[in-house]
Amino acid sequence: MNTPARSLGLTLVASLLGAGAMIATGAVVLGLTGGPAGAQDAQPRAVSAKLPPVNDGLPMPGFDITTSNTAIVITDPQVDFLSPDGVTWGVVGQSITENGTVENLEALFRVAEEVGMPVFVSPHYYYEHDHEWHFEGTLETLMHNIGMFDRPHALTLDGFEGSGADWLDRYKPYIDGDNVVVTSPHKVYGPDSNDLALQLRKAGIDKVILGGMSSNLCTESHMRGLIEDGFEVMVVTDATAGAITEHYDGYAASLTNFRMIASAVDNTENTVRAIKAAHGM
Repeated sequence: MNTPARSLGLTLVASLLGAGAMIATGAVVLGLTGGPAGAQDAQPRAVSAKLPPVNDGLPMPGFDITTSNTAIVITDPQVDFLSPDGVTWGVVGQSITENGTVENLEALFRVAEEVGMPVFVSPHYYYEHDHEWHFEGTLETLMHNIGMFDRPHALTLDGFEGSGADWLDRYKPYIDGDNVVVTSPHKVYGPDSNDLALQLRKAGIDKVILGGMSSNLCTESHMRGLIEDGFEVMVVTDATAGAITEHYDGYAASLTNFRMIASAVDNTENTVRAIKAAHGM
């Protein structure tokens, strides 16, 4: 049975987090609709970029933010995706702008720096020898054709500064921080081809808060790969975005899969509040 003091503490933090969140002993739990009073009676809704799901007919496993073993993973926070000067802005710009992706990724970097939470950046680079591949999938072909994320080779930074492969300038102070690890690059979409899982395991991390680009490609593939590798994953739905073309909506496709596969989905505002609460702020 809860003591009055403990019950009050849970109520206060639950009210801080708002609808769609509740507290378990010693940890913040995201993605549960059974938290604050009345949430179970709320109008059902599917997950969206800005709002977590409520009574949508699917289980709500939730996600405990525990300070000793939870990290943020950011995929591809690079110019070619996130800047109007990038080679993909024509198809991703609408989704990035609507979601506030650039600002929301910065909010995740910022809160991680404030509380000392580990961040792992999984970048995407293509070297000259990668353009000699004998076969490619649809968007691999496109990325190579438009010179996306191009670098000469792994052992030089010649031409890197300000290129499409570089970080957005606003992220550089955070990525240079002591709490951030930049992994080796992934080469297609998922973490199968880089050392992300190794770096997470070696750091004692088994729980991941995921954001970055592009939602239905690298971000979703990282979600799937990490879950298959035994990590618990939640996705920050407005800290990512996807390509929208005349016939296809990559972000909408990924949102369904985030909801059906991850332990929890929630927006940046709620996630930042939960991280601060878990760290006693």
